[in-house]
Amino acid sequence: MGNVFEEALIQKAKYNTRRHFLKQCMSGLGATAMAGLSGQNLFAKSLSGNPLPHFAPKAKHVIFLHMAGAPSQLELFDYKPVLNQLNGKDCPPSLMEGKQFAFLKGIPKMLGSQAQFQQHGQSGAYVSDYLPNFSSMVDEVSFLKACHTQEFNHAPAQLFMHTGSPLLGRPSMGSWVTYGLGSENEDLPGFVVLVSGGEPSAGKSVYGSGFLPTVHQGVQCRSKGDPVLYLSNPDNINSNLRKQSIDAINKINEQEYQESKDPEILTRISQYELAYRMQTAVPEVMNIDDEPAWVHEIYQTRPGENAFANNCLLARRLVEKGVRFIQLFDRRWDSHGAGPGNGVDGALKNACKLIDQPMTALLRDLKQRGLLEETLVVWGGEFGRTPMMEARSGADFKGRDHNGDAFTMWMAGGGIKKGYTHGETDEIGFSGVSGRVHVHDLQATILHQLGFDHERLTYHFQGRDFRLTDVHGKVVKEILA
Repeated sequence: MGNVFEEALIQKAKYNTRRHFLKQCMSGLGATAMAGLSGQNLFAKSLSGNPLPHFAPKAKHVIFLHMAGAPSQLELFDYKPVLNQLNGKDCPPSLMEGKQFAFLKGIPKMLGSQAQFQQHGQSGAYVSDYLPNFSSMVDEVSFLKACHTQEFNHAPAQLFMHTGSPLLGRPSMGSWVTYGLGSENEDLPGFVVLVSGGEPSAGKSVYGSGFLPTVHQGVQCRSKGDPVLYLSNPDNINSNLRKQSIDAINKINEQEYQESKDPEILTRISQYELAYRMQTAVPEVMNIDDEPAWVHEIYQTRPGENAFANNCLLARRLVEKGVRFIQLFDRRWDSHGAGPGNGVDGALKNACKLIDQPMTALLRDLKQRGLLEETLVVWGGEFGRTPMMEARSGADFKGRDHNGDAFTMWMAGGGIKKGYTHGETDEIGFSGVSGRVHVHDLQATILHQLGFDHERLTYHFQGRDFRLTDVHGKVVKEILA
């Protein structure tokens, strides 16, 4: 009897501990109370969010080509003859007043464009000789000439572009999209990331899931080596044994979920199952060796290399397989002119040579396959470049500092107007004077083309509803077809 009585006391004490309260009761009575206050079920949130858009979408997929480091609009798309006339002259002091720059000091010199511009296509859009192939596609795109952001350093600006906040911890755009739409292919991630030239300055946070279930984070794939790290089975482990291991692990996860009702456990289960299915699906879609020779020629691909060209071809293949959001990062665009060959006359021109034909081929390829109509292609950096020369080292290396007040982006396909230019900057390309598009406006427009009202695509976290565009943003209706 004594042993039975002691055991009863131990069990009673167990249910009076703080550990038991925090682990068990918070998912019971506490969750009920919070659900009543918030109007939402905190612990039964679906992993795929709301699988239906708010209205009929114009696009099913997004390919976002981010040129990490910020390309100069003044050498690519924003033709400014007045700036060329001011080349080498002192910058008017008024341009420096009240502005924040990363490196400009004193009274810098003005720097004319280092590229030659011509008008192209029926639309007459200006494109420089740095992008000779892309100039043939201007009648397929809408240019946004007066984009702007309040961030002027790379990592915060990249976070702001992709998560709507310069601070860490917010979900990325691709995560929001897969949370809202799910994936068309259950054997592949809905959000795939491809990187060339090195990781972006903000690191993996630019494609993280933040407070959304981690099943929505971007999965980085590689065009060289194993497509995904640890995707292959270890030595002496076959697929059947791998499946048995996953089933055993998920059985334990399911038991833990029944006890705690922690939704992150459902994410963990889903990720294990997806990882197993990816072992077959990912190597197939990531193998570009089976593409015909003419495809490799137009993309300038070299199988086995980690290159932007390979990633463009992979983006088309991923769209064909139903992947929702494909993010390409290319890091080689920070042309400060801090040393020989690092300016907008050298480094920028060389960077353009690596992307010009592949991104042009991507647009052409999507169009001829009938995929461009349902695929929204977005191109740009995190901010623009100043019309003043940086000359950080005191030498004439023709570099430009960061400029959040004006930069150019373009969009194509997915219900976007063809051959259109929206917005304009001043006569030296320093600030937008009409058609200004904030980063949150760009995000709202992308979500709109996917069938979402950006104000209604929300997730309840820490007592309030969050969204990609925070409390800002409006759809740029002028560029919609």
